[in-house]
Amino acid sequence: MKAVVFHGLGDIRLDTVPEPVIEEPADAIVRITTAAICGTDLHFVRGTVPGMKPGKILGHEGVGVVEEVGSQVHNLTPGDRVVISAVLGCGSCSFCRDGHFAQCDNINPYGARSGTGSPGSPEQQGPFNGLQAEYARVPSAHTNLFRLPDSVSDAQAIPLADIYPTGYFGAVIADVSDGKVATVWGCGPVGQFAIRSAFERGASRVIAVDGHADRLDYAQAAGAEVINFNEVDPVAAIMDLTLGIGADCAIDAVGVDSESAKSGPASDQTRELDQVHRDELHTIAPETNEQDGQWKPGDAPSQAQSWAIESLAKMGSLGIVGVYPMSDRFFPIGTVLGRNLTVKAGNGNHPRYIPKLLSMVESGVVNPEEVLTQQEPLDDALAAYREFDLRSPGWLKVALEPQPA
Repeated sequence: MKAVVFHGLGDIRLDTVPEPVIEEPADAIVRITTAAICGTDLHFVRGTVPGMKPGKILGHEGVGVVEEVGSQVHNLTPGDRVVISAVLGCGSCSFCRDGHFAQCDNINPYGARSGTGSPGSPEQQGPFNGLQAEYARVPSAHTNLFRLPDSVSDAQAIPLADIYPTGYFGAVIADVSDGKVATVWGCGPVGQFAIRSAFERGASRVIAVDGHADRLDYAQAAGAEVINFNEVDPVAAIMDLTLGIGADCAIDAVGVDSESAKSGPASDQTRELDQVHRDELHTIAPETNEQDGQWKPGDAPSQAQSWAIESLAKMGSLGIVGVYPMSDRFFPIGTVLGRNLTVKAGNGNHPRYIPKLLSMVESGVVNPEEVLTQQEPLDDALAAYREFDLRSPGWLKVALEPQPA
């Protein structure tokens, strides 16, 4: 079968690899009909999140059709259309039973203290091959596969694999609730769903910050007040909009590949911090592999979280769902302490939220397909990766189609 395979930093290829087989009684084999490229995949390829093993299939977002199930899978049958959770859980340990699937004790064979189990991810998160392929093996299928109704298309379902539950989890851990003013830092795919989720959880205002005009247009269409950090100082703008109080809660949907301001008032601050940011990036990700403008990491790893914290009201809350590697040791803890801020972070507990979000999609409350801007055949995956890596206008979210549904 064809699959997008990681061979090294800046080196991904469309290879022919063996089809997966049932390895454990709770496995299922899924024929992938739609996969997607995530910004997290770019962290891996750029090297800002290390630990990818050469030979691993990339991708953690997938929709498909069940082809085969193991002897311990009793809630699915071949022919079922399903969305695959990007966060894997066993469904039986105490963490899963409490809804904390991202901290499952059993799914990751490398041990309970290993990373969140996820397909197509650095080796610490498990040996699971990814979903940018024609077929995939899904462990603990009874927990990690969710049957799709005929009324929900692949294009509507693919955001449910990761970016929608991640955005929703960001709103949960940021403590967004009725009447609060929320900021969302980063208007990429996760940020778009963080905006929608903040409103769904009752936020009276959502202020969205990014440096790309096309992404801000999508945010504004979703009801957010938008700030372009290449035009204004985002912290000063938020303080003006909130009468000097600041936001009640903030969601960091950017992660380690955060960008600095290239123009406008905030760029003065950027010039002052250039060496600091370079030192941070060298410490966090010393082996990045930029190639002719491709696979270029963000130039200000701690910028989004610093701005988010500076613009919070006293006693405010920050939820971090942007991805940072374990090598990152940079965080403005003094400001957090001085203002009695609450900070929560983590990988989303997707199996906990997918049923709720799927119900909202099925009932027409939200149409996640509006965030999906590109649909490409798997054969064109490498070109799609390059456009997405460049943050090209109009390339907000990319779906890949290995096989027709």
